[in-house]
Amino acid sequence: MTIAVGDKLPTATFKEKTADGPVEVTTDDLFRGKRVVLFAVPGAFTPTCSLNHLPGYLEHRDAILARGVDDIAVVSVNDLHVMGAWATATGGMGKIHFLSDWNAAFTKALGMEIDLSAGTLGIRSKRYSMLVEDGVVKNLNVEDAPSQAIVSGAATMLEQLDAP
Repeated sequence: MTIAVGDKLPTATFKEKTADGPVEVTTDDLFRGKRVVLFAVPGAFTPTCSLNHLPGYLEHRDAILARGVDDIAVVSVNDLHVMGAWATATGGMGKIHFLSDWNAAFTKALGMEIDLSAGTLGIRSKRYSMLVEDGVVKNLNVEDAPSQAIVSGAATMLEQLDAP
């Protein structure tokens, strides 16, 4: 079953590399009592993720936060060290959360896994974005193709945050 608008996010624990070292971040830590934009990418350092999807959220970070969003996070089925290196390489460290769903447990619980073995990536996450309020999905934007970042991009999220 795929997560839908109105559903509560499943409980999960992510790994995040911070300036102070690795930490565990639970869904309760990140979402309880907060309004959070979460987006997922098939892989850190992959072309669409690094050249299109992530840069939009970094560029529009302040505008998103100004619309009543408490936090922004990106999740990927990559290990903690890859996500940390991606955060550092893109200048995103400390600006948004770079969450490692290393074993795809969260991704699978959402029903968002995709098999990209043909492209040598294995099981990864579909590309999506969502607005989550106190752990409940309010908006959900899933891309039809992992090579596109249009409906899940920051510009679409900004439009949705501006909508009444």
